[in-house]
Amino acid sequence: MKTYNQTNFFKHTFCEFKEVTNFKIPDSTNYKSKSASIYYYSEEGVYRKSNHWGRVANCRWKLIDSKNYKNQEIVIGFAKWSDFHPINTAEKLFFITIDYENKTAKMNSNKNTSTKYLYTYYEAQKRVKQATHLLKNNKWAVYFDSEIDELRCKILSEFINSDKSLQEIKNEQK
Repeated sequence: MKTYNQTNFFKHTFCEFKEVTNFKIPDSTNYKSKSASIYYYSEEGVYRKSNHWGRVANCRWKLIDSKNYKNQEIVIGFAKWSDFHPINTAEKLFFITIDYENKTAKMNSNKNTSTKYLYTYYEAQKRVKQATHLLKNNKWAVYFDSEIDELRCKILSEFINSDKSLQEIKNEQK
């Protein structure tokens, strides 16, 4: 497993930054990007003050916020060096969680969990997109005899916990 620090964390990585509300970035910041994001490095990790999250250059950095973040709001996030994971690797480091109530699918980095099925970054990204479509759309269910919420739960549960394609799983349900 690759070790990240201030010299390489910005090179093709996935990370979930946690919003920090009680931290003021010192005037002697370590780096300011062309897009005006400010970075401050500590022994434990990096603080990032920015108004844009998600796709950042060649990285995918999410913000886990305490409220509903809106793009263009300036927020400070913190991530430990151990929270960074490579996105251009064949290593299976990501798992998927489903929130049925809010109809969302989310990719998460492996936090040393052995109970979740793991995917590469690109596999997980693709599966999240397919799962989100299945959660927000009902047209696909017209050919099934089961109740849609029960069917959706059964299909998605198997989809995020196996290597089977969505089509394979749907065919097994008919």
